[in-house]
Amino acid sequence: MEKIIIFDTTLRDGEQAPGASLNSAEKLEIAHALSDLGVDIIEAGFPVSSLGDLESVRQISRAVKGPIICGLARAIKADIDAAHEAVKFAKRPRIHVFLATSKIHMQYKLKKAEEEILRLAVEHVKYARKFCPDIEFSPEDASRSEREFLFRVIEAVIDAGATTVNIPDTVGYGQPEEYGSLIRAIKENVPNIDNAVISTHCHNDLGLAVANSLEAVRNGARQVECTINGIGERAGNASMEEVVMNIKTRRDTFSDVETQIKTNQIYKVSRLVSKLTGFAVAPNKAIVGGNAFRHESGIHQDGILKERSTYEIIKPEDVGFTGTGIVLGKHSGRHALAERLKDLSFDLTAVQLDKISTRFKALADKKKNIFDEDLISIVEDETKLIKPIWKLESFTINSGTNIAPIAQVSLKYKNKILSAKSSGDGPVDACFKAVDKVTGTKCELQDYRIEAVTKGKDALGEVSLKLKAKGRVVSARGSSTDIIESSIRAYINAFNKIESL
Repeated sequence: MEKIIIFDTTLRDGEQAPGASLNSAEKLEIAHALSDLGVDIIEAGFPVSSLGDLESVRQISRAVKGPIICGLARAIKADIDAAHEAVKFAKRPRIHVFLATSKIHMQYKLKKAEEEILRLAVEHVKYARKFCPDIEFSPEDASRSEREFLFRVIEAVIDAGATTVNIPDTVGYGQPEEYGSLIRAIKENVPNIDNAVISTHCHNDLGLAVANSLEAVRNGARQVECTINGIGERAGNASMEEVVMNIKTRRDTFSDVETQIKTNQIYKVSRLVSKLTGFAVAPNKAIVGGNAFRHESGIHQDGILKERSTYEIIKPEDVGFTGTGIVLGKHSGRHALAERLKDLSFDLTAVQLDKISTRFKALADKKKNIFDEDLISIVEDETKLIKPIWKLESFTINSGTNIAPIAQVSLKYKNKILSAKSSGDGPVDACFKAVDKVTGTKCELQDYRIEAVTKGKDALGEVSLKLKAKGRVVSARGSSTDIIESSIRAYINAFNKIESL
């Protein structure tokens, strides 16, 4: 049985998705979660892109044990220097060098001829090898490159010291059959290919990133580059959870390969990445979507009750999906709550448990039954990494038909309670404007979404929004059974995030 190496680029390519910017503490939290998940390699960032990114990669390389820690670099010595500075503290560092090889990139972006590209690729792989024995090389836009030239480049960089050659479908142009044939052709036409691991890096512009990645595995690729929830540039990257669960579920097709991913952690990590990036997971998203293991059709329900495999090819618990309800209410004790949170794979401190218990009791007074999704949302809200500079103390709304909404919001700041009133286009807008008055900062709301994250008419509502202030744009969430309170909490969480950057 051969191992498929899972190369996770959530913190690099995933973070490049517009609006997905993460701070250092958030990146570190995700990196620890990826390590617990069992990924083999974490591409922690693009160190030369900013001092902040270099420092984030450096922190991860120092703190996260287990996976290889990788930094990306163009075929430029300054980039490689920065990548080395960032990953050199890792027990197992990797430098990932890339240079485009397609005619369209060489002509319009790089303005260089084939021989110059070949020379630069070899030169910079050799340069990177001086710092680190583990070097990956990517011929960018490989799927649109001339094959004979691509073969020459791959052979040359392997001779120069590259231990992994990645074949990017940079713009998601490839089709499974042709992309698989490219991987097979590389194995058949590059004489020294056995000295390196073939990797795949597919984008989802045509919705084929996972299909292309799997076809590459069938044809000999042994590393797959992917992201949690498939986030990334434009339409995103190959979804890690979909790649892994295809390999695990279809043993008839993938009988000779396996991954080391702890699949029962997938749902938890998916939620974490969604929370910190502000990118909601679509309900119908494969593997981790809210509806992935829920059935409404009577025919389906009847089948599931008789035999789950009639309509489920994956057991929900295999990916850590917690879709069943639990009976917790206002009479439940702290011990019962702590045990249920432990069942949900949360490792909490006593202080965190105290805060969550308080929120749980308050919610239990409003709801008859508390479901797992309620608890997950509370935990995510209470364990966020951003220091709460401003806290919601209270709010009141006067609104109705033919009445201009007026909100009064009170916030706690340095043990003082500050209040302000404001009107608005609606109750939520009025509250946001009141918060702006209290904080003395003009904020611009760029995106706002609300969804019910639990069951019933008293469901917990979760608001996701993007806020711009002080030249920064951040994403944040807030939850409550009251959608106005959810909105205010999300707005304040976003403002606190801006203040802490």
